[in-house]
Amino acid sequence: MEKIQQFLDKYFGIRVLRKEQKIIVDNILSHKDVFCLLPTGGGKSLCYQLTALLMDGVTIVISPLISLMKDQVDYLKNIGISAEYINSTQTPDEIDDIMIKVKNGDIKLLYIAPERLDYNKFVIKFNNIHVSQVAIDEAHCVSQWGHDFRKSYRNILPFINSLENRPIVTAFTATATEEVRIDTIKLLGLNNPFIVFGGFYRNNLQINVHKEEDKLEFVKDYIRAHEDESGIIYCSLRKEVDMLYGVLSDIGYSVSKYHGGLNDEHKNINQEDFLFERKNVMIATNAFGMGIDKSNIRYIIHLSMPKNIEEYYQEIGRGGRDGAFCRCHLLYSRDDIRTAEFLINTSTKMDRREIELRKLQAMVELCETEGCYNEYILNYFGDAVKRKYCGNCSNCVNSEGLKDLTLEAQKILSCIYRTKAQFGISVMTDVLRGFKGTKIQQYRLDEISTYGIMREYTSKAIKDIINIMLEQGVVDRKEGTYSMLVLNKLSLKVLRGEEQVFGKLSDNTVCENEELFKKLRIYRKDISRRDKVKPYIVFSDAVLIEISNMKPKNFDELRSIGGVGDKKIERYGKDVLEIVKQFEEQEKN
Repeated sequence: MEKIQQFLDKYFGIRVLRKEQKIIVDNILSHKDVFCLLPTGGGKSLCYQLTALLMDGVTIVISPLISLMKDQVDYLKNIGISAEYINSTQTPDEIDDIMIKVKNGDIKLLYIAPERLDYNKFVIKFNNIHVSQVAIDEAHCVSQWGHDFRKSYRNILPFINSLENRPIVTAFTATATEEVRIDTIKLLGLNNPFIVFGGFYRNNLQINVHKEEDKLEFVKDYIRAHEDESGIIYCSLRKEVDMLYGVLSDIGYSVSKYHGGLNDEHKNINQEDFLFERKNVMIATNAFGMGIDKSNIRYIIHLSMPKNIEEYYQEIGRGGRDGAFCRCHLLYSRDDIRTAEFLINTSTKMDRREIELRKLQAMVELCETEGCYNEYILNYFGDAVKRKYCGNCSNCVNSEGLKDLTLEAQKILSCIYRTKAQFGISVMTDVLRGFKGTKIQQYRLDEISTYGIMREYTSKAIKDIINIMLEQGVVDRKEGTYSMLVLNKLSLKVLRGEEQVFGKLSDNTVCENEELFKKLRIYRKDISRRDKVKPYIVFSDAVLIEISNMKPKNFDELRSIGGVGDKKIERYGKDVLEIVKQFEEQEKN
C-alpha cells in the first residue's frame, strides 16, 4: 500500500484512489483477471497504468485508435513513465527498435492496435518476453451484440494463449449492456474474473433534449454564448458536417470538421487544431472521438438523434472528463428516425440489422420519454435506479429544478461522524477534498476513511451542499458555535438511505478568479507549444481552476491540489507559483 501511494504521489498527483479503482488495483496485484465497467472519465486507464509500474515485466494495452495511443503515451512520458506505442504509422525499423527496448525491460507500457494481432509475424515478436498484464480498452468491441463490433478483437484471446506464461487479463469498457458484458467475458477468455460494475451515471453531464427546434439557429446562438469554450457538434451525415462547417466558418466562428470523407492528412490537422485549442469547436460524424482524451470539453451538441443509446452515451462521455460540468444538447425531430433507419439499412450487414433497429427504437423512446432521461439510460444498461428525479436533465430540471445530493450528503455526514463533530466547516471541507493542512496533520485526519472522498468537488461546491443540508435540517450547527456541525435524527435517516436530499447546485467546478485562470491557461498554451504536447496533458482545466481559486504560495500547497504530482511540480511548479505571486502583487497595487 505504501508503494502504491508513493507512485500515485510521484507520477499521477493523486492522493486517494476512488473506491472502484482501489478494488480493481488490489485484484490485479493479487493476480486476478478483472472485467471493469466504469463511466467515461471514471479513471479506468489509471488502473492498468499504476499496476504496470508495480509489476515486473511489460503491460500490453490493446487500444482501438492511434490518436488514443499517442495521447496516452505522450501523457505517460510527460509524467516520467516509460511507454511506447506500435501502430501503422511506423516503419518496420522503428517497430524493431521499440521491441528491443521491450525485451530489455526498458518499457513498462506498450500500446498496440488490435489489428496488429492479425499478423503472426508480429505476434511471434513476443516470444520470450515477460508480459505481466494484457489490458484491453473498449473491450465491448469484441461482442457482435455491441454497437461497435471490431473483428480484430477476436484475435486477442489467441494472442494471449500464444504467450509463454499467461498474463493477468484486464478488460475495460464504459458502455455495455448485460448481454454484451457476458459475451465479452467469454470471448476474451477471462479466467474467473473479478467484476467491477461502477455504474454508468456521471453527475457532471447534464442531458437536454430539444424537440422540433430550429437546429441551425440553436447552434449559432449556443456557440455565440460560449465562444471561449471547447465543444463538439455531432452530425449523422457528412453533408451535414460540411454544411454546418461552411455556415459557421462564414460567420467567423473558430470551428473545425472531421468525417470519413476527408483524407488522413486533413483529419489529423483538424483533430490537432481542436486538441491543441487552435479551434474551439469540432463538427463531426461519429468517426471522431473514440479515444479523444481532451479533458475540458464543456458542451456536446447532437444536431440529430444518434442510431443507438450506446453511441449517444459514449459520445457525450467525451465531455467533462476533468470532472467539471458539461452540457449535452440533443436536437431531436421525427425526421431523424428516417435518417437513422436509412443509415442502418445501407451500412449494416443483414445479420445485424435487426439488432440495430431494436437499438434505434430504444433511442427514439429515450427522446420521447417525459420521465428522467438519466433514469431511462441507466435502466437500459441494466444499472437500475429508483429516484424521483435526477435534477440533471432537462425533463427533471424543467419540472423541479433540483438535483439529487443524497450521496454527497452521506459522505459529508459520515465525515462529521468520524471527526466526532470537533471541527468547523472549513477543516471538514479540507478533509473531504484531501488537503493536508496544519490541523489535518496535527489531528491525523488524513488517516480517517472519509479523507479525500470528495476530492473531485471544489471547496465552494462542498460548502454549498452543507448549506443546503443546514437549510433542510439534515444536519445542525453545534450549540454555541458558528461552523461546527452535529448529526441529528434526520442525519441518521439519510445515512441509512431512508431519506433523500435534493437541492439546487451550480456547476461542480466554479472558477472564483477568471483573470488568474486566463493567465494560467496562457502559460499552459505556451508550454504546450514548446513541448509539443496537448494543453490538457500539461494541466486540466479543473486543476487550473483549483489553482486560481486556492492561489498556492508554496510547493506543499500546490501539491495538495488533485492532479499535481511531483513530476508536474518539478516541471511547472516554479512557473505556476510565480504567476500566482505576480497576480496577487498586481491585485494589491
